[in-house]
Amino acid sequence: MSKSWSATLRLPKSTFPPRPLPKLREQYIQRSADHLYEWQKKNRPADDTFVIHDGPPYANGALHVGHALNKILKDMILRVKVQQGRRVDYIPGWDCHGLPIELKALEGSQGAKLSPIEIRKSARNLASNTVLKQMKGFRSYGVMGDWDRRWTTMDAAFEIRQLRLFQQMIKKGLIYRRFKPVYWSPSSRTALAEAELEYRDDHVSTSAWVRFPITEEWRTLPQFEGLRNKIQGPLYAVIWTTTPWTLPANRAIAVHDDLEYCVVLLGGSTVLVAESRLETLVSKIGAQEYFQIIGTLTGKDLVGLKYVNRLRGKDAEPQPVIHADFVSADSGSGLVHLAPGHGFDDYEVCRPLGIPVAAPIDDQGKFTQDAFPDFPEALLTAPSVSEGGGQYVLSMLQLHCDVLWVEKYQHKYPYDWRTKQPVVIRATEQWFADVESIKQEALSALDDIRFVPESGRKRLESFIQGRSEWCISRQRAWGVPIPALYDDTGAAVVNEDVVEHIISVIQERGTHAWWSDAPDDPAWIPSSLEGKGQYRRGTDTMDVWFDSGSSWTMMPGRADVYLEGSDQHRGWFQSSLLTRIAAGAQVDADFEKGAPFKQLITHGFTLDQYGKKMSKSLGNIIEPQQVIDGTLLPPIKQKKKAAQGPPAYDALGPDALRLWAASSDYTRDVAIGVPVLSAIHTALIKYRTTVKMLLGSLHESARSSPLSVTDHIAIIQLQDTMQEVGKAFDNHEFYKGFAVLNRWITNDLSAFYLEALKDRLYCGDGGGVLEPILTGLLRMLAPMTPLLVEEAWDHRPEWMKQDSSLSHPLQQIYSDPVIDESCLIYSLESLRKDVPILMSVHGAIKSGLEAARSDKVVGSSLQSSVIIDVTDTSIRKVLQTYAEELEAMFVVSSVDINTAFPKDPEWSYTRDFEVNGEVKGKVVVLPPNQAKCPRCWRYVAPREDKLCHRCEDVVDTV
Repeated sequence: MSKSWSATLRLPKSTFPPRPLPKLREQYIQRSADHLYEWQKKNRPADDTFVIHDGPPYANGALHVGHALNKILKDMILRVKVQQGRRVDYIPGWDCHGLPIELKALEGSQGAKLSPIEIRKSARNLASNTVLKQMKGFRSYGVMGDWDRRWTTMDAAFEIRQLRLFQQMIKKGLIYRRFKPVYWSPSSRTALAEAELEYRDDHVSTSAWVRFPITEEWRTLPQFEGLRNKIQGPLYAVIWTTTPWTLPANRAIAVHDDLEYCVVLLGGSTVLVAESRLETLVSKIGAQEYFQIIGTLTGKDLVGLKYVNRLRGKDAEPQPVIHADFVSADSGSGLVHLAPGHGFDDYEVCRPLGIPVAAPIDDQGKFTQDAFPDFPEALLTAPSVSEGGGQYVLSMLQLHCDVLWVEKYQHKYPYDWRTKQPVVIRATEQWFADVESIKQEALSALDDIRFVPESGRKRLESFIQGRSEWCISRQRAWGVPIPALYDDTGAAVVNEDVVEHIISVIQERGTHAWWSDAPDDPAWIPSSLEGKGQYRRGTDTMDVWFDSGSSWTMMPGRADVYLEGSDQHRGWFQSSLLTRIAAGAQVDADFEKGAPFKQLITHGFTLDQYGKKMSKSLGNIIEPQQVIDGTLLPPIKQKKKAAQGPPAYDALGPDALRLWAASSDYTRDVAIGVPVLSAIHTALIKYRTTVKMLLGSLHESARSSPLSVTDHIAIIQLQDTMQEVGKAFDNHEFYKGFAVLNRWITNDLSAFYLEALKDRLYCGDGGGVLEPILTGLLRMLAPMTPLLVEEAWDHRPEWMKQDSSLSHPLQQIYSDPVIDESCLIYSLESLRKDVPILMSVHGAIKSGLEAARSDKVVGSSLQSSVIIDVTDTSIRKVLQTYAEELEAMFVVSSVDINTAFPKDPEWSYTRDFEVNGEVKGKVVVLPPNQAKCPRCWRYVAPREDKLCHRCEDVVDTV
């Protein structure tokens, strides 16, 4: 092409860079996030506010991609609502109390020597610094929110609201203190709630078959009349246990009234065992040939027998055999050892019978004097229950030959989810919230809640249904104190009046004063208790789930969305719902009954590229900054001189991280790694390339240029795509919207419209519908890649900057028309019926051209002409309607319909095309009919080196 022709072309020109510039990142974050949030607060209606309530992240460490997934999902939902014309409200929060922060604050210090107030000061400093670091991280993802109003569970105002909630539950009789079994973590030295456990399937316990001697009173009972002469020595009850360390706490043996039990002569002694379990017992101890059944009894016959637990010493009182519904014929021996201080079921069956509760281990899981009352020397050598305590107990029983069999047993077992160490069940004095009395109301409150995914409903319901009470006390210094006083006997005094007085003192002095004030400081004692004895303040703190679960008290109504990881069904979702229902309408006059949320959205865990859950121990943790900086992908190939320095990476910024989140089906576990991020980078670069081309090709003259049928088709495709993407976004299914958008860019925009428009853009009048397409594209990208949208708007052509009627894409209403339909020539609805025909023919021509390229007979599609052969009248009529524009639409040099094929062409490629699944005709791709125009390269010139008529007219006007 000669320079004179080149000078007459309108080639794309744009200042939009191929990659984002890191030095401008902070500026674009402020404009697309902070400034947008402030703008929408002033320009969206206050009476139509959409609220996402933050599930507070824990302020004890660095952020990982799981945090990023959570925050970006919330941010995308908020941006969609802004596009829908609503005001949004998002106040970020942090969970700042609890054991992990306390332990981390004590790292490297003499923690055991620190006072509670010193521990609290160190923990507060750690949490405060972590909040600031995490906030900086969240903001670097382009997340918008009311950061200046951020809240933490350690804020004085938050703690008061939490104590007020506790007070309301006291008033309603939902809080009580009881000595009963709870999950106890020896490694953390505190009680745990169910939500703080994780279960391992590979836990190995020491299981044992053990016998207990029945007292001689059995000989006087009528049901044993026929057995008295057959049993010469003692009679024993055989139990099986996987927790032999609990045997010192044994206080009863349970049988089932309706089971059959055998009296068996076994190795010189006589034992009781369920008939269904006898074969298992004799096979275990290798006595298949040495046992004799001398009688059978029902469980009902055994109830009332007494036996002795030798571990309790020579003066131990005989203990009862009782009935329990949970005794099974399918496991153990059919006689169940009960330690009501170490088992939930044991406790429930023993409590109504007045059987005492004992738990003779201390906070670290070591045996106390009560475990072996006649053997104090045993405590000197006894290991903790998690370090061989069970074997130690069995060795003591073996002195009496009471251990029949010992073996290892692998089974599911609870672990402390923070220390990753086994927990035990241990009876202690703890504070509980009554869940049983509010359970049905809580379940009913979920009836009108939308769950995403829907499977979350059953998951949350199952956790609530399986719970009767909630242990809300913890034995730590870093937390909100349980506002209770204790008298000289150790009895707790807590009522509405006591709590009200304590709250008033805390409002004046702060929660630190609970620990720093003198033990006998009278200021903490309400007037109603003055002169009635000595009282001290308790040292228990509230469960952190009670802390974060109280956060709904910050809202006047219900949040539109709670969105967190799927583990929060047993955590924050549940604690929020239960505290809300427990408080009832007494918190606030404007209180809105029901669950604190209208929608409950959960996402899965983040996995590495091999499908493994990320963990520090595996070393597969990915930090969000690695995605932002591109350092997970191979470095960019550099020129020799540059290659001598440090490697450079393709840093696509926060949009790369956001697009990963948007593209992920978060309702499942989400993978991230090189393959996934490579695909994300490809998509994001495609967006940038497309935006750059659009920006560089926008001409103000296009606003007044007539629209072609191809333009109309592009508008139809855009509108259909925006509708589908908008629906997906509204349903929080960003991954579906991402897929639809990519399909449109690849198939409709790039492969069809932009390809067809290039000739008109570069060589013709510069018309088309690129401005509406850019508008629609930026609206679809806005929730996912707001920095790219902000950057694109910054690089719009000067004539667009001068147009004050154009609003920022991030502020536009998504559903507003992208084009003034008064300028349309064709009816879009009528044309919509014809589009499948045109696209089918287009596809057939593309297929023929690909074959021609493979055979190297053409390079450009303009090096061809096309004949369409169609017999169907309706199809032919459609094609003839748009005949004058078909060559431009299909990007070939000429298109003829039902004309005669040339004889002996140099080459030809024939392809059928279908409409609605039926073959309706064929296309034949042939060599061009005319010469190549040196300006536009179409083969429509009368001869070589001669301009075509269109180009002659354009050149004449330049």
